[in-house]
This record gives sequence, structure tokens and C-alpha cells, in this order.
Amino acid sequence: MENPPLITVIVPVYRVEKYLDRCLTSITGQTYENLEILLVDDGSPDASGAICDRWAGRDSRIRVIHKANAGAGAARNTALDEARGSLIGFVDSDDYLHPNFYHYLSGLMTEDVGIAECVIGETDSDDLPMTDGTGANVLVCDTQEALRLHIRDEMFRQTPPNKLYRAETIGDIRFPEGNLIDDEFFTYRVIGNAKRLAHSDACMYAYRQTPGSAMHKPYSLRRLQGLDAKTQRLAYFQKRFPGLVAEAKRDLLLTCLFSMQGCLKSLSLEEMTVARQKIGGAAALTTPLEIP
Repeated sequence: MENPPLITVIVPVYRVEKYLDRCLTSITGQTYENLEILLVDDGSPDASGAICDRWAGRDSRIRVIHKANAGAGAARNTALDEARGSLIGFVDSDDYLHPNFYHYLSGLMTEDVGIAECVIGETDSDDLPMTDGTGANVLVCDTQEALRLHIRDEMFRQTPPNKLYRAETIGDIRFPEGNLIDDEFFTYRVIGNAKRLAHSDACMYAYRQTPGSAMHKPYSLRRLQGLDAKTQRLAYFQKRFPGLVAEAKRDLLLTCLFSMQGCLKSLSLEEMTVARQKIGGAAALTTPLEIP
């Protein structure tokens, strides 16, 4: 690996003209300078594509890929296929980073650490208070413990942007395309490829809460794609990590219950027929259920 290693930063861009300058200012202003910044304009109908081109004219580390709209998963996959870095990061184009974000996380990537992450702070402003990582508590754990924490939603959650990955840890894993919750299909499989993982409690990534995001809209049948992710995860654990199957079943059952609650609040009678079949099929996979 080169010293310092090249980090490819992947940014899917769609309808973020209001926030994109703040995002790119935070990336190009990183204290870690050996970056390849891939901006994927996912057919954005606003000025986002033009803003990307303007930034590429300012900074030679930026490369813009313009493509037809196909969703964030497809945009990330396009960039993964183009990435040259031995380390990979993802940034959502309405979010922003602490200036020390990549310098700090790359410092946690010791020889056997395949993924390093920090804490996400939620905000609706441009100036979330963050830390440079000094004095932060760091946990380094093996694959199985990281997956256990992932199931419990305590650490190593499904969100890619607060993480730094070795390219070899991602390998040929890609995001599902056209999926509302593509992160959930991606993260557990990449964690499964990492020998060890590092978690820091430093808050260095600002996640912007925007009212138009998919998760703030009324519950829809598309949200049940989260059940697909967790049923696939259960099958993955049954094959590769049998010691985690009991916890994965309990988490899947809880997801079924919360999904049914969301459906009852928002769906039509016709949609509920489809939802009941899907939720019932997922719940059946949790038997027999072990209660600790």
C-alpha cells in the first residue's frame, strides 16, 4: 500500500444544490490530502451537476461522472468500479465532515483492520459541533463481535458514510440497485469480509436531516425492502456465522413487528394484503425462536 494511501471518496449527487457546496468544502478541506474524489451526478434535474463540474475545475482531485438517474446504489456502484484508492469512503452529498475525518480514520486502519468508523451527529444546520478525535475511546474487535454489535444497532450500523474501508474488504460486493434501503444489503456482507474493525466514539460526520428524505415520508410497501435485507442477512449468518443466528432471528422478528405497525398506520387495505404476506413470510423464518 502506498504511503500515505490513496483514499477514494465516493459521493452520489442528486437534487442537493442547496447543500452540495458545504459538502464539497468539507471534503476538499480535509487535512488528509491524498484523495480521489468521485462525484456521481445521478441525472440530477437541478443545478447539482453544474456545481460538480465547477468544483472539478477548481480541484484536480475531483472527477465527475454524469449518468442517467438510477438511484444512490447504482451511483455508488459506478464509482466503485472506477475507484483507484486502496481505501474507500462514501459521503452523502447533503452531509459534511470534520476536517480531520479521513486523517483520523486512516490512522485507525492498522494492518488487520478492514473497516474503521466514527460516530454520526444528526443536524439540520451547517455547523454541527464535532471533534478531531483527540482523546476518543476506540474499540477494536473481530468480525463476529462487530456483526453482533451491528445486529444490536449499537456500533457498525448499516450507514456507510461514517466508515473508511479497505478496497480489498469491499472486494466485489456492490449495492443493490433501485432499492430504497441499499445500505442494509451492503454493510453486513462487507463487515463479514473484515478481519478486524475499529469503532471510535468521536463525532466527526454530520448527517443532515432533510424533510424530503425517503425515511421521513409516510410508510410505503417499498420500506418492506428492509425485511428482504434482514432475511438475506439471516441466511448469510446461517451459512457463515451460525453463532449469530439466534440474535439475527430475534432482530428479524422485531423488524416484522415494527413493519406491521408502520403498515397499519399508512397503507390501504389492498396494500395491507401484500404487506401481511411479506411480513408473515419473514416472521416464519424466525422459528424456532431462542429467548435468552
